[in-house]
Amino acid sequence: MARILTGIQSTGTPHLGNLLGAIIPAIELSKDQKNESLFFIADLHSFTTIRDAKQLKENTYATSAAWIAFGFDTEKNLFYRQSDVAQVCELTWYLNCIAPYQRLQLAHSFKDKSDRLSEVNTGLFTYPVLMAADILLYDASHVPVGDDQKQHLELCRDIAQKFNNDFGASDFLKVPEPLIQKEFSRIMSLKDGVKKMSKSDPSDLSRINLTDNKEEIVNKIKKAKTDPLPMPNDTESLRERPEAENLLGIYSSLKNQNLEKSISEFEGKNFSEFKEKLSNILISKIEPISKEIKKLLSDESYLDQVLLKGSEKADKIASKKMREIKELISFY
Repeated sequence: MARILTGIQSTGTPHLGNLLGAIIPAIELSKDQKNESLFFIADLHSFTTIRDAKQLKENTYATSAAWIAFGFDTEKNLFYRQSDVAQVCELTWYLNCIAPYQRLQLAHSFKDKSDRLSEVNTGLFTYPVLMAADILLYDASHVPVGDDQKQHLELCRDIAQKFNNDFGASDFLKVPEPLIQKEFSRIMSLKDGVKKMSKSDPSDLSRINLTDNKEEIVNKIKKAKTDPLPMPNDTESLRERPEAENLLGIYSSLKNQNLEKSISEFEGKNFSEFKEKLSNILISKIEPISKEIKKLLSDESYLDQVLLKGSEKADKIASKKMREIKELISFY
C-alpha cells in the first residue's frame, strides 16, 4: 500500500488554481483503496510569512473547510494540523544538522522570496528541511509534486539517504518517490496570463475563490483579460496568447478533456460566447461547494474536532518514529 502525504499552506480560502492543482487530485488519490492518504494543514510553513494570530487561525479553518466541502473523507484518511504534532519540529532540527547549506542556498523558492522581501527570515531558508521532516516523519512512500516542489523533494530524498548513510541504517528513513499526477493546466491570473493565480494578488478579480457566488463568478469571467482576436483554431496559435490559453485551460480542466477538444468546440467563435459557457461550468462546480464551505465555517467547533482527531492519530505515528530516530542517533 502506498502512503501518500500531501500538505497545503493555510493561506486562506483556496482558489480555482488550488482546486484543480491540489484538491481534486488529492481527493481522487484518496479514493483508491490501495492508497493510505495523509493530509495536513501546513500552518508552520505559513508562519514564515504570516504573523497575525487571528489570520493564521482563520486561514486554517478556511483551508480545512474547503477540503471537507469537496469531499475529502476525514474518517478514512488522516487529516491533521501540522503544528499539532511537535515531533516535526524536533526532526527538523536533526535534519538541519545534516542538510547541506549550499543546497539550501540554491533552493529556487528561497531565492524567489528573498528577492521580493525586504526582510528574509531563517525559516524561509530552512523551509525545505521542514518539508523533508513532514515527509520522513511519517514514512511517506509518495508525495504529489508540482513544478515548484520538485527541487524540494529531491533535497528531501538526498537528506534521507545521507541520514541513513551517516548512521549506517540502510532504508531507515524511507526515500519518497515523486507522484506525478494527471496533468492539469497551470491556472494563471484572470488579469495577466503570464502570472500564476494567487491569493497574494491585490486584485480579487484576478482569481476565482472557492467561496465566490454566481454573480461574482460571472463578473470575474466577464472582466477576465483576453485579446482582440477570435477564438483560436489550433494549439500553435496559443503560444503568443497567454490569456486565451489560460481560459481554455481552465475550461478543459473543468470538463476533464484535452485542450484540443476545447479548441475545436469554440474555434472561430467570439470570446463572449466562450466566456458564458465557462461561467456556467464554473458556477455548476463551485457554487454548491461555496455554500458548503460557508456552512462549515459557521461551525468552528466541528472543524476543531476534525483536526484534533486527526492530530491525535498523526501524533501516534510520529511518536513511534521519533523514538526510533532518537534510539538510532543515541539520544536514548
